[in-house]
Amino acid sequence: MKQNKVKIAVLVSGGGTNLQALIDAEHSGIIKSGTISLVVSNVKDAYALTRAENAGIESLTLSKKSLGSQDAFEDKLIEELDRRGIELIILAGFMSILSEKFTRRFADRIINVHPSLIPSFCGKGFYGLRVHEAALEYGVKVTGATVHFVNEIPDGGKIIMQKAVKILENDTPETLQKRVMKIAEWKILPLSAEKISAQILAKRA
Repeated sequence: MKQNKVKIAVLVSGGGTNLQALIDAEHSGIIKSGTISLVVSNVKDAYALTRAENAGIESLTLSKKSLGSQDAFEDKLIEELDRRGIELIILAGFMSILSEKFTRRFADRIINVHPSLIPSFCGKGFYGLRVHEAALEYGVKVTGATVHFVNEIPDGGKIIMQKAVKILENDTPETLQKRVMKIAEWKILPLSAEKISAQILAKRA
């Protein structure tokens, strides 16, 4: 049955906590229509690569710096994805903006998780702790996470799933980040991966 599943590539840059949530979700059967076939990092010593190795998943390191340009990086990435028959790309803490050329090539096949309720605290410059700092500075009472399709506009693609998280009185950006990951990101990213994988399988039928 495995060969009939949608082949998923996960793009990472750091520790890979969202990657781990996806790996765990596949093992537990939450993701059943897809299988993580490849992990690609643009940072050679990202801990996410160790997580991939521990799970027996093939991994690659590709960097814009070593390949010389964004164009060369994306061309190489497309070549590697095509060679493995990848049908769904998940950005899990991938700290590099993809060009319109790339996002159009994989239209409705790239998803990302963002640590706020889009359209709040999103777009250029909003990533990592900055998102949570902004939410606390603004004084919102509810934040959360959003899984969305990726297009040429940062955080601009169609929303797939959202989950709200209450902000507590004594929250710091760090405590809020951890809670948003645990309550929202690690739940809706695997569920969205399954939802889109199932849709891709249905289109194949």
